[in-house]
Formats: sequence, C-alpha cells, structure tokens
Amino acid sequence: MEEVQNYIQANRQRFLDELLDFLRIPSISADTKYKGDVLKASGWLKDELVRIGMDQVEVVPTAGHPIVYGEKRVDDSLPTILIYGHYDVQPPDPLDLWNSPPFEPVIKDEKIYARGACDDKGQLYMHVKALEAMMASGKLTCNVKVMFEGEEEVGSVNLGHFLEQYKDKLSADVILVSDTSIIANDVPSITTGLRGLSYVEVEVTGPNIDLHSGVYGGAVGNPANILCKMIASLHDEDKHITIPGFYDDVVVVSDDERKQMNMAPFSEAEYMKDLDVKALMGEKGYTTLERTSIRPTVEVNGIWGGYIGEGAKTVLPSKASAKISMRLVPNQDPDKITALFAEHFKRIAPPSVNIKVTPHHGGQPAVTPTDTIEYQAASKAMEKSFGKAPLPQRSGGSIPIVALFESVLGVKTVLLGFGLDSDAIHSPNEHYGLFNFFKGIETIPYYFMYYAEMKKS
Repeated sequence: MEEVQNYIQANRQRFLDELLDFLRIPSISADTKYKGDVLKASGWLKDELVRIGMDQVEVVPTAGHPIVYGEKRVDDSLPTILIYGHYDVQPPDPLDLWNSPPFEPVIKDEKIYARGACDDKGQLYMHVKALEAMMASGKLTCNVKVMFEGEEEVGSVNLGHFLEQYKDKLSADVILVSDTSIIANDVPSITTGLRGLSYVEVEVTGPNIDLHSGVYGGAVGNPANILCKMIASLHDEDKHITIPGFYDDVVVVSDDERKQMNMAPFSEAEYMKDLDVKALMGEKGYTTLERTSIRPTVEVNGIWGGYIGEGAKTVLPSKASAKISMRLVPNQDPDKITALFAEHFKRIAPPSVNIKVTPHHGGQPAVTPTDTIEYQAASKAMEKSFGKAPLPQRSGGSIPIVALFESVLGVKTVLLGFGLDSDAIHSPNEHYGLFNFFKGIETIPYYFMYYAEMKKS
C-alpha cells in the first residue's frame, strides 16, 4: 500500500489538472441543449478509463444519456467491487449568483469552484485516480467494475432497464458509491441511511387568459394566490405535514438511536451563521439533525406565474405552477406518497381553478447495516486515512439507485462519500475541497485492501 500512496503523492497536480478538464464539460442532463456535452463527458471518461488500463471499456447507449462501463479482473478468487458514480450535473442557474463561471473551474481558499466539483464529478474522479494508482503500483486487491451514468440528476430514468439488461455483467459483492458527505474534515463519517423522494409539478389554472388586475381583480380567482394558499396549507403550525395518510408508514426511530444521532458534533449557531439566517424552523419535537435525516418533508423547489419581467405589468395570471419535492423515510413508498399528494392537492382546490399534478421522478429510501464486512472495511479505511474512526450518519439526501441496486442486483451499497454539507451542491458556487478530493483518493485503496482481507478471512 505504500507504493500506492507514493504514486498518489507524486501525481497530485496531474490528478487535479485532469479533474479541472472534466469539470469544464457542461454535462447538464436536464437541458436538451447540452445533449452533445453530456455525450462528450461520457467519451472523455471512456478515454480516461482506457488510458489507466481498464478493460472492456465502452459507452453504452440508453434511451437517454449513455452509461460508461469498464472492468478490471485480477483473479476469480477475489471479491468484485462495482463502483457507481454519475458524470451529469445540475443546471447552474441562477448564473448571476456565481462568483466565477460555473464551467470555468477556479481554485480559491483550497477549494475547487465549479458545477459538479463535488456532485459528482470530483467524487467520481477520486475512484478513477485511486484505480490508476492501484493498477500502476500492481496493488489492485479486488476485481473491479465501474458504471458511470449520465442521468442521475434527472432521476436515473433508464438505469433500471440497464441493470436488468446487464444483470449478469454487473454482478459484484458490493457496490461502492461516493456521492455523500462527511460531518467535517476532522470528523469523518459514513452515510448509513438515505431518504427517498417523490418529485411532482403542480399547475393551477383559472381564467383562459391573463386578465387586467384592475378590471377583474376581486371577482376572479387568482391562480397565483390560490397556489400559495394551497402550498401553505400543506403544513400546520407545528410544521407537521397535513396530507392524509402521509405518515402512515413512517418508521419510528428509537430513542436510543435518536440519542446517538444527536451526539454528532453540531452547532446550531454555526449552522445559522453559515446559512446567514437568524432562526431555524421545522417539525416540532425534533432536532435539526433529526429533521434533516429521519423525518419526511414537503418542500417547494420552484414557483412561478404571471409577470416576472422588469417593471410593472398589472395582470391576474391565467396559470401558476410549482415544483414540489417530498423527502421520504424508510417504509414510505414514493408511488403511494405521490398518489396521496395528488389526491389531497386536487381535493383542497377551490372550484374557481383546475388542478394538474404531474409526477416527475422518485426513489425509495434506504438504510445500510453497519454490522457487515462491507461497512467495516469502509470504517477501517477511513480510520486509517483520517486517523480516527468514522461515525455512522443518516443523510437527508436521496440517491434512489441505492434501493434499485439492492432490488435488481441483490447487492448492498457502501456510501463512502467525502463531500461536506457546506459544498453548495445544486447551488451557485458549488465547490469541493482539495483536502477532500485527495483524501478520497488516498482512502479508496485502503477500502480495497481491507475488504479483500476480510472476505478472505
């Protein structure tokens, strides 16, 4: 392992320069204007995997954006690790809030600023460089397969079909994913739980055209006002979600687990300072750490209607719309929750408007056990590279493919992420620490080593 770490240290600047090149490709999966750039990113990854010595490297077409696959077989007697990551990124809007262009990466204060720096190009590329270091040093201790997709940010809509189609090809003992965070650079952690997701778009329609607000205001229902009132009614004064049946399947977390969860280093004062807010709010009876991990939520992600241009235009809009996401906890089924939401939202609408609810995508929640050798190998690897044992931590985010992997491939996933909650993923000025990037590259080979040893014993 010393040879591997020496190789990493000797090639740090090249690894970083390559990542910056990768980040310059605007692989935005949600916007069809960037379809060519998404394809370019997949080709860039393919070429890099070939260069470092991976075998059977290919760009596999799907009904949407392609999946990049490659493998390296060392010995049939060794365990196989399947590495997953995604090379697509979120749209960078609003552009005027970026301090530097989102696809012209800059390094400032020991951080890489660019869209995708942390989510997930930077974390995906840690694995590519770790594999290069292990192969170049002759220290690859497990068979490895890589699967990098280009549609994670739009719900991985074609991944399920890909998994079914190539089920035998993708067989592995464990799946390794770096698309999560640690508590702090001096407090390593491993994500052991993810919330599920139901994502919908709602449209409220009133009159058949925009109306003069002076002539018609006060006589006709305003879709924008009505939409706001309907959204506000989704929570009561205790921030409890009011959709009937929403909590029916929620798993109640034990007092002991809640106590352990709240032992993680956390300062509400620092949390508010980082976000520049004067107070926090959320479901009554739960701490901030609990609200963002073990409790479900309903949040507006975007809302629009009427005139939003410069100056004034006094109209009563014909339509108003919103995008709404619901984060789910274990036992909550996204399809059931979507149906409950749609039924409730239509029921509470006044007769002056028509309601349309369009489901977009969703995903199942997932919990990773901590008593497996897969998790224990990750814990040992982090302890080796950080100098202290990591804490298990449930995450508030969603990675729908984790449950999909288990249902289709029958394999558990280890979430070995190195980002920070403060990295502004999905937001302007997304960034990723140089410490975190290189710490990930250093840690991953230890996971391979410890996992091979534990499987052998």
